[in-house]
Amino acid sequence: MRLLVTIITGTTQKPTSSDLLKSFFQRHDELDGYLYIGYPIIGTVDGAYPIDSLWVSPDKGLVIFNLIEGKNIDGYEEAQDDCANKIEAKLRGYRQLVNKRKLCVEINVITYAPALMRKGNCDEDYPLCFDDKDLLAQIETLSWDNSGYYEALVSVLQAISTIRKGKKRRETTKPESRGSKLKALEDSIANLDNQQSRAVIETVEGVQRIRGLAGSGKTVVLALKAAYLHAQHPEWKIAVTFNTRSLKGQLRQLINTFYIEQTSEEPDWDNLHILHAWGAPGGGERTGMYYIFCGTNNLEYLDFLSAKNHFGSTDPFGAACKKALEEAADPKPLYDVVLVDEAQDFSPAFLKLCYEMLREPKRLVYAYDELQNLRLQSLPSPEEIFGVDEHGVPNVTFRSSEDGQPKQDIILEKCYRNSRPALVTAHALGFGIYRKPVGGEGPGLVQMFDQSSLWEEIGYHVAAGSLEDGKHVILERTSKSSPEFLESHSDIDDLIMFKQFDSKEEQDQWVANEIQTNLTEDELRPDDIIVINPDPVTTKSNVAPIRALLYQKGIQSHTAGVDTAPDIFFDEDNASVAFTGIYRAKGNEAAMVYIVNAEACFGSFFDLAKLRNQLFTAITRSKAWVRVLGVGSGMEGLIAEYEKVKDHRFTLDFIYPTKAQRDHMNIVNRDMSEAEKQKIKKSKGNVASLIQELESGDIYLEDLGKDTVNRLMSLLKGKEE
Repeated sequence: MRLLVTIITGTTQKPTSSDLLKSFFQRHDELDGYLYIGYPIIGTVDGAYPIDSLWVSPDKGLVIFNLIEGKNIDGYEEAQDDCANKIEAKLRGYRQLVNKRKLCVEINVITYAPALMRKGNCDEDYPLCFDDKDLLAQIETLSWDNSGYYEALVSVLQAISTIRKGKKRRETTKPESRGSKLKALEDSIANLDNQQSRAVIETVEGVQRIRGLAGSGKTVVLALKAAYLHAQHPEWKIAVTFNTRSLKGQLRQLINTFYIEQTSEEPDWDNLHILHAWGAPGGGERTGMYYIFCGTNNLEYLDFLSAKNHFGSTDPFGAACKKALEEAADPKPLYDVVLVDEAQDFSPAFLKLCYEMLREPKRLVYAYDELQNLRLQSLPSPEEIFGVDEHGVPNVTFRSSEDGQPKQDIILEKCYRNSRPALVTAHALGFGIYRKPVGGEGPGLVQMFDQSSLWEEIGYHVAAGSLEDGKHVILERTSKSSPEFLESHSDIDDLIMFKQFDSKEEQDQWVANEIQTNLTEDELRPDDIIVINPDPVTTKSNVAPIRALLYQKGIQSHTAGVDTAPDIFFDEDNASVAFTGIYRAKGNEAAMVYIVNAEACFGSFFDLAKLRNQLFTAITRSKAWVRVLGVGSGMEGLIAEYEKVKDHRFTLDFIYPTKAQRDHMNIVNRDMSEAEKQKIKKSKGNVASLIQELESGDIYLEDLGKDTVNRLMSLLKGKEE
């Protein structure tokens, strides 16, 4: 049976009556809307006031359920009045729900006391129900004449509108300017979808995983979840941790905004900590999860250089976390909840470290992007990450939840940032879907998921063919996973632009002129623009000429994390345009994104997957328009791939690689250490020299010896097969 009511279960002090109320709605599929348990929380002069349960329906309006866990109904009339008055006061604060002085939302309150064997004597103005028959009869008496306000009501209750729109009010004068289009775009992204609502409010007594694409709202969901749990349980110690340093300010602002909107109070930052993953001595803003773990358990703390010297450059942080876990005999729990953003950037060891810092029942929420790094497969299973107990039983196992019960594993398939054309383009280039194969034979693919089902989980639909090894498949995104309003505001050639220049100087001048137009004519703000140089090593020098040109035009700019504090990305106080390398760009977004020197991502003997990942991440920073710019043959190659994306109407049309082909991709396109690169360069030089000497007749095959020649022939024959 398909439920028309979306049931979202938060934390509640009334579990029995809550479960019975959910069961009622599960049995009545003629009802629709949203049923919230333990939500919302209303801010009052006396502090936070949680609502037991609330149902919002396009037909019935808003129904508050005052739940009674036992048989004592004394004072239930007063409780109904309190609920109704507090909800009404909250709703009247939103102009979109008021016509002149009249609130356009019908507010009803029902007391539900399932422990009562019979209805007590009560006033008809104060409905009291004790079984399904009573509930249904009371609901059938309700109606709402202003159902056109339903979407606005849902938005207000989810308290997401102001967060989505940002801190500043956007002022525009030209109806068709980019600024006006952006304002309409931001206004349209008002409601959380069903899965996002569930991820925010539903609380699992254990580990919960939230997966989704870049732009699916993971960071927003995680921040809102932290604020919600803090409001419900102000005594809990809650930690929110992340990788990208510039995310800290964003997370703090989101949490603060949502908490104030819900409770009319500031969060208690003594109990709610926003911490970088690594951390360092010095206290305050420098503190991080790993540093706290080491200090609490009297372990040696390793900074980046120490860890790199100990373990090499591949994953020094992961190795440091693994070492700390091995040396902590009996880790001391510090937190009641830990929420991890950007989990795809961490090794399983860091997630296990966070898990060990938790008190029972170990409430860990980790969110990650299935494609942010375009890794070859998803993170390991929870059984692998969190290990087993002394009896060999996995500490964490995700089980499918029943209807109305909190989900442990939530997938956010809808993308609210990138338009369908931009997202498909990013995936096509990131994976090399339309890349011309080297030598003209075989697939040009750079990388591919081992788990083909991931494509459907992140919002792609099989339009033709089959997602099976060696089979032809066409993947498309539909309006369900990529809302049409994200692309309908502008022509395709304006949404996405690939442009080649004869020189870097020409590229730089074009970018500076375009930014000037964005600010003076398009009604965009400086914080609507990001300029990304994919290679983080060359960013400072490569963006300097563009910044100099902007300075000549009287336009302020900064390189994020260089000219600003490490935790600052947008310098809104100084009305400054942000320039950045790819790593600091992660976790951030802007309406207009300029990707400069993109030719570096086209092809390389080394780290091709890494370079394509950089391009993918850069493109997905855009929430409206993106410009991919570069010089030379590499840029020609990227443009050729993009033209194929357009020719295929922004679908992914390819032969799904076999296991052997995927393994080969993993080897050829793997990220290499500097030592590996030097060794290969040396070997290539030796081979090239050998071939030259053989061709010139300076040496002969016979000189190499029969055994060496046979081994070479065998190797080459094996590769051909």
